Amino acid sequence: MKSELSDPNRHIYFLALLIVTLPLNFAVGSISVIIFLVSVIVNFKYWNFSFNKALILPILLYAIMMLSLIWTNDYDATLSALKKSIIFLLIPAAFLVIPKLDTNNISKIFKIFSYSMVFYAVYFFILAIYKFTATQNPNVFFSHELVSLDLNAIYMASFASFAMFYFVSLEIKNSIERLAMFTLLLFVFLLSSRSLFFIDLILLICYYIFFSKTHQGVKVITVFAFFLFFLVSVASSEEIKDRLLSKSETAFVDNILNKNISEQEKRENNITIEEAWNRQDFQQNNFFPGTALRVFQVRVFKEMLDEQNIFFTGFGLGASQPEIEKKVEEHQLSLGYKIFNFHNQYIQTFAELGFFGFLTLILMLLVNLKNAIYNQNFLHLVFAVTMIILLLTESMFCRQRGIIFFIVLYCIFNSMEHIKPIKVKA
Repeated sequence: MKSELSDPNRHIYFLALLIVTLPLNFAVGSISVIIFLVSVIVNFKYWNFSFNKALILPILLYAIMMLSLIWTNDYDATLSALKKSIIFLLIPAAFLVIPKLDTNNISKIFKIFSYSMVFYAVYFFILAIYKFTATQNPNVFFSHELVSLDLNAIYMASFASFAMFYFVSLEIKNSIERLAMFTLLLFVFLLSSRSLFFIDLILLICYYIFFSKTHQGVKVITVFAFFLFFLVSVASSEEIKDRLLSKSETAFVDNILNKNISEQEKRENNITIEEAWNRQDFQQNNFFPGTALRVFQVRVFKEMLDEQNIFFTGFGLGASQPEIEKKVEEHQLSLGYKIFNFHNQYIQTFAELGFFGFLTLILMLLVNLKNAIYNQNFLHLVFAVTMIILLLTESMFCRQRGIIFFIVLYCIFNSMEHIKPIKVKA
């Protein structure tokens, strides 16, 4: 009898499992990676190695990560980070040998993933309703309180956003698919990820202008409906108004500050963007809104470059946090700010791996974007644009689920069997 794992197409279901389990805990994610790799090894007789420059880049990035063990400021932290980041090596290596995915297989993977995100959204809605009945606190429907701080609203919004665009890209949608699409749209909106929500609005407009084959009138009505949904939601909810409109100092950047810090916020003690960049000493009761915090983090990185010889080497993978903590003490910030990394993957990579690590990351993103445009693949374009912008405000590679989401979709899109656009079927 043929083994359950011994099937040339079995790996597509384990690939789906990798991204379906993203919202679950660390152990489940690790098990999913192991199951996928075992399925690849078991099917070694179907291996078909083909050189792919796009897949070599994340392997090169991991090689630079390993080299940073030589010069790291914190050997134990780098070794620990290497274990988590080994996905950058293993997943692309697997894609170099497995049979190339065709459009039907890719559609199956994204369909499974997208419906699973609808399930998660409904689960969190029900959980929020239960919490509301017990506490009468409307905050349970928004941001981190909707999905938990550990899962993180921005990460969950990223997953749900991509799933939503799967349903958007279906040329013909039935009632269930339309309901799924609007469920995910509402979910992303309530997660209050401002930057991601506005990226999604722009991508929706691009889809209906350049990719959709529907009648021009239907395109206009659909785009208008999305904007109307947005405006009505904002107008009818004081919570959303506060999160999306009233805090002009946070602009399009999400305020992800520690809850204990944010609860101590006093308007007169808010730090402006100009102060975040120029002020030397702060006070314990100073509060950094989202944009101001990120400006300060860029400033800290600039100071590190000026004061230490890290341009080509960086501090070592995972070894930048103690340096950030020193800067927090130097500028007399509240000690609560010690827990934050750079919240910018470009800066995080440069600070830890130096110029060549940063250059490799940039090349990965540019190759990814180039292939998306060349292939005229809307879902690929959604992923490419979202990652380029989201990495400006998030250090996604510091979390296992961020690494898995990025590298799995990166490998899927950049190892497709052909370059024609995906025709997603219902």
